[in-house]
Amino acid sequence: MYEQAIQFLKDHKEIALATCEGNIPKLRIFQIMKQEGHVLYFATSAKKAVWHELRQNPNVEILAYEGNISVRCSGMVNFNVEDDVKRWIYNNNPVLPRLYTSYDLLEYFCLPIAEMDYYDLSPTPPVFQHFDLIAGEIGNGFVGERYKVIPAPRQ
Repeated sequence: MYEQAIQFLKDHKEIALATCEGNIPKLRIFQIMKQEGHVLYFATSAKKAVWHELRQNPNVEILAYEGNISVRCSGMVNFNVEDDVKRWIYNNNPVLPRLYTSYDLLEYFCLPIAEMDYYDLSPTPPVFQHFDLIAGEIGNGFVGERYKVIPAPRQ
């Protein structure tokens, strides 16, 4: 399931990104600009509220969704993005050069995924797996009162 979840993120780059402004949650659509394993890269403007929210509180959650499948990830963004990655993002996204004359006019951040949930509501019972990438643990989640939760085998 881990590989399916990672592939789902590769195939569904438009995600909902949740930040906080103080104690008020803020949600907006964002695009994953680059993905290296479980690290997701993004770009934005320093003039946008989202940038200021991230600088104040780098804890985020994202959600990718299509049909009966969703992948939810959380973690703490960091702002240490290598210059060659910034250039790659700018040069490989058709929208950014239309909005900005240079890659260095943008701000970049990445999300090393700390936790990830994979849901598939198609089968009966539905599939729910939780991945704690920090602790290296995999667990099953609650899928309804009709089905007993069976712990996932350790890998």
